[in-house]
Amino acid sequence: MNAPDKTALAVSYADVASAAERLAGHAHRTPVMTSHTVDERTAAQVFFKCENFQRMGAFKFRGAYNAMSRLSPEERGLGVLAYSSGNHAQAVALAGKLLGIRVTIVMPADAPAVKLEATRGYGAEILLYDKHKEVREEVAERVARERELPVIPPFDHPHVIAGQGTAAKELIEDAGPLDYLFVPVSGGGLISGCAVAACHLSPGCKVIGVEPEAGDDATRSFKTKTLQTCYNPDTIADGARTHSLGRLTFPLVLRRVHDMVTVSDAELVRAMFYLWERMKIVVEPTGALGAAGLFERGLPVAGKRVGVILSGGNVDLKLLARFV
Repeated sequence: MNAPDKTALAVSYADVASAAERLAGHAHRTPVMTSHTVDERTAAQVFFKCENFQRMGAFKFRGAYNAMSRLSPEERGLGVLAYSSGNHAQAVALAGKLLGIRVTIVMPADAPAVKLEATRGYGAEILLYDKHKEVREEVAERVARERELPVIPPFDHPHVIAGQGTAAKELIEDAGPLDYLFVPVSGGGLISGCAVAACHLSPGCKVIGVEPEAGDDATRSFKTKTLQTCYNPDTIADGARTHSLGRLTFPLVLRRVHDMVTVSDAELVRAMFYLWERMKIVVEPTGALGAAGLFERGLPVAGKRVGVILSGGNVDLKLLARFV
């Protein structure tokens, strides 16, 4: 973990605890699963937090609902706009349906079909863009300005970060203190919130972020302590194609995360299929990043208590068919 400084961070454990109260009865308290086979393979005691069983199939519902439920009546009346390759889109769409808020989503034209269909199914209006010609943040900013809509960003928002942190809060409450916590990384919302929760509930727990090799901007940012970018990385982990950490998540990662590692797409697919075959649970490529980091990077976890966030299970089976 990088040396602490005196700069105030955007999210505290009190924010995570508040998010947990707001999510009670709305988000699923997802199961924590174990596997004797995984424990033998790693020589550790491993606890998987299964956010693939969360509403809409991913942890993103936590942050989206926490943020949208705090909107004023005036803001709710306007509707909201979000931009996402898939899981955040579905989360905002479902939260909007539950809260009675009209939702518009900016999505890349090549987003996984299963995520496009689910987002439409929750009642959102979808605006497609060509990711090779346009930047999604710029498209979203233009549409939000034209329609006067408040924006619910996918990760760089204090209520979104705090909501995501409730996944680690529940994991540690259910499994007990941890020595390691492996977390998938894209824009940093999940790992930031989880690191805040782990630091408070399990002091000494080493939080490890895991990215795809092709989209290693957060890892480079962590190592150099300078914000790095990576535009449109070519990786099967479609949920980890964000071009950089955010203004809020970058400082949280520097202060609360202990290390960052990357895995290849081949290693990621191998871990994903291993979870399918051995634990009988469907996890999407991005959702398996934490497990791939545990299995492939050889960190000294033997004899330790290890948590792994399985962040989602929205699999595009047609896309994955070529890997079978």
